[in-house]
Amino acid sequence: MSMSHKRIIGRYTGEEKGPLLIVFGQMHGNEPAGTKAIDLMLKMLEVEPITNPEFVYRGRMLGLIGNRKAAKKGIRFIEKDLNRCWTQKNIDRILGKNKNELKPEEQEIKELINIIKKEVEEYNPDKVYVLDLHTTSSNGGIFTIVPDLPESIRIAMELNAPVVLGMLEGVKGTSTEYFDEKALGVPTVSLTFESGNHHDILSVNRAIAAMTNLMGIIGHIDPRHVENRHNVLLNEYSKNLPKLSKLVYKHSIGSTDGFIMKEGYKNFQPIIKGELLASDSKGKILSPADGRILMPLYQTQGEDGFFIIKEIDKTLSQNER
Repeated sequence: MSMSHKRIIGRYTGEEKGPLLIVFGQMHGNEPAGTKAIDLMLKMLEVEPITNPEFVYRGRMLGLIGNRKAAKKGIRFIEKDLNRCWTQKNIDRILGKNKNELKPEEQEIKELINIIKKEVEEYNPDKVYVLDLHTTSSNGGIFTIVPDLPESIRIAMELNAPVVLGMLEGVKGTSTEYFDEKALGVPTVSLTFESGNHHDILSVNRAIAAMTNLMGIIGHIDPRHVENRHNVLLNEYSKNLPKLSKLVYKHSIGSTDGFIMKEGYKNFQPIIKGELLASDSKGKILSPADGRILMPLYQTQGEDGFFIIKEIDKTLSQNER
């Protein structure tokens, strides 16, 4: 598929009013699966009323490319990870400057916020949902990242993919953390979906399945009009994985650390305390705890070497929610 790298991938507005769904692809430029999935989803929505006369869409979907400059080069970012820049202090500073005073990723944020605020003002929804589609440099299971908020967790659990809590405490400046009622002026639910490896063609299919399920959950579409193959696909890649986990450790790295992840680790792979996971200029890096590894870094750009998560007791977590 040819990639135009236009900021607005497209939008689809239903005949009936409903929530605004904003979907990001390529917040990291080397993760094209999300952009491809959004493009295909918008095309499918255009033809669905023709093939299915009973189909009704309630609301609007807006698809956006996050880091256009990095996407054109096929790299994670130009100067700074765009998905670590979404802090209120940083954004206030960016919005107060002219475009020519800003660095590449700051220009991206300024453009994105202006587009989103205009969209919210024009469509005037009662509620906004923000979905940020990502892939990982490692293989292994799919998962969803959400703020530790009851509604966000409920929606994520209904997507039929593992849910990881606490990630936004370990990784600051993500779009998922930023977009809320304070940012957009209307009730907002934000989540991140990781659909698989960067180079796995099925990552596109899984991202489409997640979008489809989310549309059913938020009322954009009638679940009766959704083929159950979307659930089958997500369940297949969630098989035998913990439904709900929480971050217990993040290994941060610097550009001069010489970090090298030990080959062969996959998302959700069990590890034990003291296990050799990686090395850097200081020597061996051993696991500080038992658990499961998440997003081991197998690419040159990135600030996070790996994460360790632990399963949360399902009964306890449901009572807490």
